[in-house]
Amino acid sequence: MTVPGTFRTAVEAKDLAAITDALDPGIEFRSPVMVKPYLGRDAVAALLGVLLEVFEDFHYTDELVGVAPGGGNGAEPPAQALIFSARVLGKDVQGLDLIRFGETGLVTGLTVMVRPLPAAMTLARVVGRRMEDPTNADDAGGPSGDTAQP
Repeated sequence: MTVPGTFRTAVEAKDLAAITDALDPGIEFRSPVMVKPYLGRDAVAALLGVLLEVFEDFHYTDELVGVAPGGGNGAEPPAQALIFSARVLGKDVQGLDLIRFGETGLVTGLTVMVRPLPAAMTLARVVGRRMEDPTNADDAGGPSGDTAQP
């Protein structure tokens, strides 16, 4: 069973195997730039693997833990918000990971929000290229007409 803190610890260690182990097979990942979510452990793990490589100096700055709406009796799995700071191609990024846990304690929902907009767009472009072509590790080029897909 996963508990709040396990996902954070795995991310901070950049341990993709441990991150993947913390994900429910039916996880839903909502991206700051995509209308439709990424669905399933494999798809989300692939995306998180790219993010581990793209983010520079990633670190969590704050953590909030609560219960799911309608809860309060302690029977519902906890929810977690992790605030982070990082850089992408030298641009400062602030973000928030909203995490929901299922009854088994695994992460069933992950919604990411990032700011400011120029950094978010850089992140979208870089991650989109990497998801389309995982061998493309050199994303330092200028703006492109590609539609990003994180």
